[in-house]
Amino acid sequence: MYEVEIKIETDHGPVRDQLRKRGATETDHRTQIDTYYNAPHRDFAETDEALRIRREKTADSETNKVTYKGPLIEAESKTRLEHETIVADGNTLDQALQALGFTPAATVEKERTFYEIDGYTITLDSVSELGEFVEIETEAEAAAIEAAREGATELLTTLGLDASEQIRTSYLGMLLEPDTK
Repeated sequence: MYEVEIKIETDHGPVRDQLRKRGATETDHRTQIDTYYNAPHRDFAETDEALRIRREKTADSETNKVTYKGPLIEAESKTRLEHETIVADGNTLDQALQALGFTPAATVEKERTFYEIDGYTITLDSVSELGEFVEIETEAEAAAIEAAREGATELLTTLGLDASEQIRTSYLGMLLEPDTK
């Protein structure tokens, strides 16, 4: 499965107003702390891959997930192969990864509010040290990537945002190389 995503840096106020006008449903609010790792056998920065442990906190639960993200596969969006699963104990997984030679590269902390509309998830992100961002994403099989991207672009436009201002760099990349926004 591929994650098709468009991300833009923008103030949340006007976007939140547009989401309400369009009837989007607020589905969740979470704090996420993502620890990214470098591999001992290749440089993920060079291969455009990512491995992370995400610690998620909601009002009534905590979850740990491990995620692998493959390199971007197109220039028009942040589309990439993604594998993610829940793990029982993020600290134990961290210790296991470090024992295998993986080293923590950076931590990204963010507050996220999620909305659903027209089969897309719209996320309003407040990222420590970076600012406010809007992400529009969905999952698609390889044959449906273009249609999913076009739908995300149309939704972005209806929210009053300009797809030409999208950022293809991850939050990790922006933190490590601030000039990449």
